[in-house]
Amino acid sequence: MLGDVSITDTGNDRDVRAPGLAALAGLVADETRAVCLLALLDGRAWTAGELARHAGVAPSTLSEHLGKLVAGGLLAEERQGRHRYVRLADTRVAQLVEDLAAQVAPRPAHRPRTLRAASAGSAMARGRTCYDHLAGRLGIAVTDALTAHGLLSAVSEPGGRSDGKEAGPAAGGPAAPASPKGPPASSASRERATGFLLTEAGLRWFEGSGIALDRATRRPLARACLDWTERRPHLAGAAGAALCRHALDAGWCVRIGSERAVKVTAVGERALAELLGIEAGALR
Repeated sequence: MLGDVSITDTGNDRDVRAPGLAALAGLVADETRAVCLLALLDGRAWTAGELARHAGVAPSTLSEHLGKLVAGGLLAEERQGRHRYVRLADTRVAQLVEDLAAQVAPRPAHRPRTLRAASAGSAMARGRTCYDHLAGRLGIAVTDALTAHGLLSAVSEPGGRSDGKEAGPAAGGPAAPASPKGPPASSASRERATGFLLTEAGLRWFEGSGIALDRATRRPLARACLDWTERRPHLAGAAGAALCRHALDAGWCVRIGSERAVKVTAVGERALAELLGIEAGALR
């Protein structure tokens, strides 16, 4: 009888992850919640009121949405006095949101309705943070320079391994900066297929430049993140986060406006020219 046949016997053995995946998709499949997740890619904590104004909904409506996102593990919350702050739960959630957003086809170009909107859009395209790493033309310029100097390379084989050769400067590109002396770094950067590989020279470059890398993290040292304005990958992962944090702390970049836009300072132009050979014109 059919009732005596197990699920395995019928070939209909369901993946136990299916309910969780469906629930996760349901959390993201609401436009108001999607607006909140994208806003929180700036890596900062927002109050519920700020998110409600940003999403254009009533605070009570937004509170209900935030409760679902917190319960689903996508957001973490903190309370300070009367204020409720929320942020993305961790880097894995940020990566999930980035990857999903990159699959969305860009809308046809349209003329901004106001000068302020045009300026904000131009600033975001020029340079911004993407959770905790640099994006826009700034992020692409840094990624291209790291690659041209053989400090970063594309992963060419499954498992995160490249062909074992460190790429030299691109034809016509600037000469590679001198790598700081010291023992060769371990092969910890060869983790898994994440799109980018931080080479041994790259590991030494980060150390010599005073940019602290968290080598103990389970997060990939280098990961490719598709840039939604440039439609090309920029550097993410622990190395991307360390570089962005150093750029902000050292005054190479400053945040502008109320969104994720950043601007390279004169100090940053000199530093990036000296360390990576990036011309100032590529950063403006």
